[in-house]
Amino acid sequence: MSDLVKIPAELRSDFGKGAARQARRDHKIPAVVYGHGAEPIHVLLPSQQTTLAVRHSNALLVLDVEGEEHMALVKDIQRHALKQTVDHLDLLTVRKGEKVTVDVSVHVEGEVAPGAVLDLEQFTVSVEAEATHLPESVTLNVEGREAGDNILASELALPKGTSLLIDADTVIATVYVPAAADLGEEGEAGSAEAPAASAASAE
Repeated sequence: MSDLVKIPAELRSDFGKGAARQARRDHKIPAVVYGHGAEPIHVLLPSQQTTLAVRHSNALLVLDVEGEEHMALVKDIQRHALKQTVDHLDLLTVRKGEKVTVDVSVHVEGEVAPGAVLDLEQFTVSVEAEATHLPESVTLNVEGREAGDNILASELALPKGTSLLIDADTVIATVYVPAAADLGEEGEAGSAEAPAASAASAE
């Protein structure tokens, strides 16, 4: 479930790359808040507090913009290519009770049958849930699944109030037995042929 994090924000009046760089030097993160047909709001957010708040996917923030609160969902994070620091945020305005679409991770539980291997094909799936009750993940139980099994989206365990937005027959994971690389006989043949080749070279 999403935890509301309250963050002070100041309106941004200077734009352009130079202004953005200066903001980051001042330990502030440029961000834009949009949604519900309103004009986008450009703000600056405190770097350390905001970076901590957006460590988890689909973070939900309450921005205090000059005394006016805006509840917003993090939709996009732009990071520095090398430092991986947060350079810019896109935030979507949401309301309590409103349903939104987000991508959440697939959490695997259990062990497949002995000798089999699990191949997770979908690491995230799209779901719809209330903005203030967004799940961090959905669960896929693979306990005892045998080689040859295809595990479908319909088998995902969804938190209450969450709806899956992909086809129920989408393959989330497959179970297989890895091919054994049996080089025993080939290796022995190669070893036997080597001395013969050496003898031929000597002649």
